[in-house]
Amino acid sequence: MLRTTCILLISLLLCFSSLLAQNPNKNYQPNKVKVDQLLNAINTMYVDTVDFDPLVDKAVVSMLKELDPHTSYIAKKDVAAMNEPLQGSFDGIGVTFQLIKDTINVMEVIIDGPAEKVGLIAGDKIVRVDDTMACGDKITNDWVRKHLRGKKGTKVKVGVIRGHNPEILDFTITRGAIPMYSINVSFMVNETTGYVKLERFAATSTDELIKAVNKLKAEGMKDLILDLRGNGGGYLNTAFEICDQFIDGVKTIVYTDNFRKTGEKFTSGKTGVFEEGRLVVLVDENSASASEITSGCVQDWDRGLVIGRRTFGKGLVQKPLNLTDGSQVRLTISHYYTPTGRCIQKPYDDGLDSYFKDLQQRANHGELYTADSIKFPDSLKYKTPRGRVVYGGGGIMPDIFVPLDTTRYSTLYNEIVRKGIFGSYTADYLDKNRESLKRQYPTFEDFEKNFTISDAQYADFMAFAKREGVKDSAAFKFSSYAEAFLKTNKEKLDSLFTSAHFDMQTLDTMFQNYVDKNYNEAMRLRNEDHVAEYVKDYMRFEIARGLYGYGDAYRIFLETDDTFLKAVEVIGNKKIFKHFKVDTK
Repeated sequence: MLRTTCILLISLLLCFSSLLAQNPNKNYQPNKVKVDQLLNAINTMYVDTVDFDPLVDKAVVSMLKELDPHTSYIAKKDVAAMNEPLQGSFDGIGVTFQLIKDTINVMEVIIDGPAEKVGLIAGDKIVRVDDTMACGDKITNDWVRKHLRGKKGTKVKVGVIRGHNPEILDFTITRGAIPMYSINVSFMVNETTGYVKLERFAATSTDELIKAVNKLKAEGMKDLILDLRGNGGGYLNTAFEICDQFIDGVKTIVYTDNFRKTGEKFTSGKTGVFEEGRLVVLVDENSASASEITSGCVQDWDRGLVIGRRTFGKGLVQKPLNLTDGSQVRLTISHYYTPTGRCIQKPYDDGLDSYFKDLQQRANHGELYTADSIKFPDSLKYKTPRGRVVYGGGGIMPDIFVPLDTTRYSTLYNEIVRKGIFGSYTADYLDKNRESLKRQYPTFEDFEKNFTISDAQYADFMAFAKREGVKDSAAFKFSSYAEAFLKTNKEKLDSLFTSAHFDMQTLDTMFQNYVDKNYNEAMRLRNEDHVAEYVKDYMRFEIARGLYGYGDAYRIFLETDDTFLKAVEVIGNKKIFKHFKVDTK
């Protein structure tokens, strides 16, 4: 009995010691009691009845804001939607859709998905779901998802209008597991260079990458461009699995650490699918987290070149904690470090607002347009095994910088995109021309090489855009600028109006110069001289997507993509790889 008691006591002490090691903060326990006391008091003494769910949700959100920029709370109703892109699949019918004039337009049908198996095709309009008409003001994206998605094995009946035939075609679809691919674009750029765009680091991404690379190898690929631009990250495990596809031998890929010293070390070891050949990784200011682990690993081991612009700078690791009510907290548990020891987390001491405005601040001081504006202190300097200098402390700095192309910005073009004009126009165009276009351009390669948007079709499109509410003027709100003028020049105006010799001409000149300056800026941002070029590109993309799918159509955007074109130029130049001491074997 005494021995059993001693063993139990020792076990309790060990457990207590473990808890102390994990929770060394002396203020934890009294504050836990304080919160419990407050909730109990509200429950037993407060004057009115209280719904604790929203009350606690708000308290949790406010508390987590005080920690770091990436610890976050996800309410129970949002957990499934937030996790879905990383889990790699959802249950539904297998189409991508766009609402055009309150009608569900099928943009793509997923190959081997439930909808494709019963005969739905791109261009179909879904006008009835079960016994409910599916058009009109009530139809929203949420409505469509709620009615078309559902548990695997359940059935949904849809009524479809195809082309100009007014007859409604009925299809009964058995819902199934629909893959959410993280690689939708992969193709051969030329005889020896392949291109893969990885959109997120999901549970299925490693298998997708291996499949894509093996397919390209079978087509003759020797060198690879991996595009991580706009990739905000995902699962840490997937990141090091992806890295292991490029790194040979047993090498550190990434390691994590925190003040508790409970971090982990991840090393390569398995035979990767692309350990030899020239490798280029594309990044930009929206490449974050797992994208930075991958590009940092490739850079630190002199395995490939990183091209583009400095990455976001997220060097924190989150762990999902499922709470008892079904909600979730993604809690930051560690910093991660690249193989050379770099922590690329950018500072967040000035608060969340400043942290998330960092990209705007980069633009303001010119970093997105010239590499010379980016300064790293010597304290953040590291060296790779082959002596290449790399930097930590706020993102991955690419080996070759490609500035943001400001000539491709246009407020007029953006307005056309926001109003969904491309989708509306293309849906009608394809209804009339789909069959003839497929006969004339049986493959995407035929389309890419030979299909152009004529000036007459562009004019027809712009006339359609105007009828749909796109304004034929610069985005210039006079009243807003007048108000801003008064605020900006308050002291000078007060002095002018209190002067014994009021000069109306001075006021007129001041205001005219202010308005002229801002109007000219609005016209510059409208960038009308280049709009025809951008619109024709997007029209070709939308038409190609409707005919061949997104994966092929995306290549149209790459035709004028400076970073992609630089990668193609670089990857064929052995001297550049030799200059950067990059190992291509």
